Amino acid sequence: MKRQRGAAILTAMLTVTLVATFAATALWQQWRAVEVESAERSRMQASWVLTGALDWARLILREDARSGGADNLSEPWAVPLSEARLSSFLGAGGDASAGTDADNVFLSGQVIDQQSLLNVTNLVEAGRVSETGMRSFGRLFDVLGLPQSQLNLLAENLRFASDISNDNQSSSQAPLMPQTVDQLAWLGLSPQTVAALQPYVTLLPARTPVNLNTAGPEVIYAATSGISMADAQQLVALRAASPFRNIGDATKAMPQHAAAFAEGTVSVSSRFFQVRGRIRMDQLIVEERSLVQRDGLDVRTLQRERGVVDPGSLGQGAQTR
Repeated sequence: MKRQRGAAILTAMLTVTLVATFAATALWQQWRAVEVESAERSRMQASWVLTGALDWARLILREDARSGGADNLSEPWAVPLSEARLSSFLGAGGDASAGTDADNVFLSGQVIDQQSLLNVTNLVEAGRVSETGMRSFGRLFDVLGLPQSQLNLLAENLRFASDISNDNQSSSQAPLMPQTVDQLAWLGLSPQTVAALQPYVTLLPARTPVNLNTAGPEVIYAATSGISMADAQQLVALRAASPFRNIGDATKAMPQHAAAFAEGTVSVSSRFFQVRGRIRMDQLIVEERSLVQRDGLDVRTLQRERGVVDPGSLGQGAQTR
């Protein structure tokens, strides 16, 4: 009898243990499913909001083109959007659905003129390394203290990658054609060189001049032959007081550099812009960067990249793509 009673107790304990294990497993699976669904819903909501922000930026750029004239940093598209509650935008639009959820969502962004940067694509022209492009990048490499050998490697590998891409051929020795500045390491640049170039260069699908109204002094110095860094800084100060309406205004400001301004390496208008948007929802931070091209009233999106940002590295860009 004692043995039977002990076996019954043991069986009951095992049964309770199994039931508790199954219940805990089911509860964990249910919790996990809810968390996955919640995260997916948050990402979808973030995607729609960022798409709307991109469309709004394209509308601003289109309206700017409608008014015509040069592009400068005093125009509406150049004003960054500081982080603000999404509900403030919905409320301003008269959306009655703006509520508690929107109060916990924060949106920020800005539009950056990509022709305020030196275009890596300018290094190659008609299948050959461009003398003008090499001169501009050589001046930039000098300012940044970067080795000339790295520039030579960049130009030659870019030419090689461009030839293979244009001919639709493949080569086991050809480097991949990069699409962003981060990918310039594919052309043989060291990570240190790519990091140093990041604030001053861009990679666009066509050759472009530098916009004197939006570029920094380092980029203006690099793009304009014979100009000094002091002259470039003076140009930046002059345009802050009165943006250049045309190249003639820059020539009047510095007539000694009239020939350099007429070379075609600089301008006062832009076609390519980067739209950056960031949305914060509780602990989820999603950032999107889009490259847009404006031709008249046609504003097209060429590239989009989106990623979740590590909250501990705000300001460093998307950590996953």
